[in-house]
Amino acid sequence: MTKGIALAEAADPLVLGLDVGSTACRGSLYDAHGRPVGKRVKVPHTFTSAADGTSVIDPDQVVDELSHILDVLSDRLRHRTVAGVAFDSFASSMIAVDADGTALTPCFTYADGRCAAQVEQLRAEADEHSVQQHTGTRIHSSYWPARLRWLSDTRPDLAPTHYLSLGDYVYRRLLGVHGTGTASASWTGLVDRRTCDWSPDIVALSGISPDQLPPIHHLDDPFTPTGPQADAAARRWPAVAGARWFAPVSDGLSANVGLGAADATTIGATGATSGALRVVVDELPEDLPPGLWCYAVSAHKWILGGALNDVGRATDWLGTTLAADQLTDDAIRAALLAEPSETTPLVLPFFTGERSTGWAAGARATMTGVSAATSATDIYRGVVEGIALSYGRVAGQLRPAAPDAVKIAAGGRTVAARPELFQAVSDVLGLPIDIVDAKRTTLLGTAYLALDTLAPGIERWRPEPGYVCEPHTDRAAYYAGRAAQFETLYDTLIAPPD
Repeated sequence: MTKGIALAEAADPLVLGLDVGSTACRGSLYDAHGRPVGKRVKVPHTFTSAADGTSVIDPDQVVDELSHILDVLSDRLRHRTVAGVAFDSFASSMIAVDADGTALTPCFTYADGRCAAQVEQLRAEADEHSVQQHTGTRIHSSYWPARLRWLSDTRPDLAPTHYLSLGDYVYRRLLGVHGTGTASASWTGLVDRRTCDWSPDIVALSGISPDQLPPIHHLDDPFTPTGPQADAAARRWPAVAGARWFAPVSDGLSANVGLGAADATTIGATGATSGALRVVVDELPEDLPPGLWCYAVSAHKWILGGALNDVGRATDWLGTTLAADQLTDDAIRAALLAEPSETTPLVLPFFTGERSTGWAAGARATMTGVSAATSATDIYRGVVEGIALSYGRVAGQLRPAAPDAVKIAAGGRTVAARPELFQAVSDVLGLPIDIVDAKRTTLLGTAYLALDTLAPGIERWRPEPGYVCEPHTDRAAYYAGRAAQFETLYDTLIAPPD
């Protein structure tokens, strides 16, 4: 694990990276080579969740957390200044604001499933296949069309002036900037993936007007804030005075770039609170498989893949719910690396609903095959196998759609804490997986994206390679059988959208 270099060793231009994840806000400094400078700053937080599908966070709390991070990093820079501020956040967030930019709602996260009824309404009204081919997204609770309809149905008194993603809201509050990034807007489900602009038809279907959405900026079109709020920010954080603020991006793109999966040859596999398999491509896929999404990230690049709602969220639940005396680190590691057993419970790991590949927003976790002899570690192993099989379902559609992808690089909070989880993924996919040995690859990727504009000709530092999960070919028959059982249980209990 590479530690940050000293500030005196850092080469200009410097980038200050900000990241809003599901469990914390983080910030770090990077030099022109992409090397971390000093220690990162972290402020933990949690989503507010409830059994009805609620998953929200206070957007002003996030602004305060990021302001604290900027305080610390600006003070740490002393006489040095940064040339750019780069920002990423978890995808598919939404906040309704008034004319002054004041939040009228909490920040709804990608995991908020309360708009499940509106999902079904939209599926009855629109041709979902056509919507997916147009926007690159399915009709689902993770995306804005159903959420906007739900908000209109449940809060007709609101009358918002604008709807913003979390990064847009942060910039509005801190800088007075009104705008969004291509790689945030596309994750809303309202963008034409071919034009990289808001789709009038889908915006109208959602029940709002185009003037309620912010203008879109590409990756190479940063903001140079002006006005009273920008002046106040410059006084508070002199190290970023005059810096260019790059349009917010969704963390999925940043994660791929930080893992070294920035082109069509490498699949980026992430395992954090949620999970995904993604490939960055420079040719727009014309026909999308039904289980995948395709987001525009610039005028000439797209990211293709599929996502799982629950990876670290599932293992966190296991750690807090099951018998703690049985779930020691050694016991979990031994259970995950052991030979497979037919007595392991079969699990559909949809704790907060399903995204790829079936897009069943109301799905919930199911376990079968639990007996009086089943232990806490058996259940843990069953959930992990269910997660691995879910990655396998995504890979089954992604690999034919991205035939140039010949490598897999993995990272993320859960991968770092529990790398043996990805041994099961390797066994299911039948492919080796490189575990990238670096913390916060998402934040690193965000800095790389800014450096592409600020320092295009300078060689980049890359994290040291980690270890490789090699597939056990003798387990292929077991996991093929498990995958068939998974599909049978899925078809029986979870009505497919089609």
